[in-house]
Amino acid sequence: MKYADPQVEQAIEVLQSFMAVTRATSELTRRNAESVGLTMLGMSIVNTLFRSPGLTLKELTERLQASKSTISVSVEGLVQAGAVTRVQAEGNRREVNVALTAEGEALARKSIRQAYSYRAMTAALQSLDEGQIGQLLGMHARIAEALRRFDIEAITDERTEADSDSDGLNQQ
Repeated sequence: MKYADPQVEQAIEVLQSFMAVTRATSELTRRNAESVGLTMLGMSIVNTLFRSPGLTLKELTERLQASKSTISVSVEGLVQAGAVTRVQAEGNRREVNVALTAEGEALARKSIRQAYSYRAMTAALQSLDEGQIGQLLGMHARIAEALRRFDIEAITDERTEADSDSDGLNQQ
């Protein structure tokens, strides 16, 4: 891949734009979590349980798209802090239900009330009309789908073939 290629330059610019938005919203989310005494993941767990009470540990893991061990460690910290409880599911000893305590509900309410990143995004979107926002969401959806379908193995195979070809040239 040649970095002087205009398409590559454009891809770099788009990626940097996505990263800038992600950095800014992540920082706002981190500050919101910190203000209620939680990590970002802890706040995500508390807010998810607030919106969807009675989830199992497995369901929580799926919703937050994180590994079971990562969620388990964070849930344990929340249990120790008195924000959540863990209870074995009735009829299935292998499943664990996770629920908010009154303290956990209070943390969720405060976090949701503050919602720094949502408030900031709402303010940022004020400069766009509904059509532009729809276009933006459509473009993001198409890009996300194309990225999901991207075939890394095909690129690896191309690079391996190119390396083989260049090795042959160097040996002559």
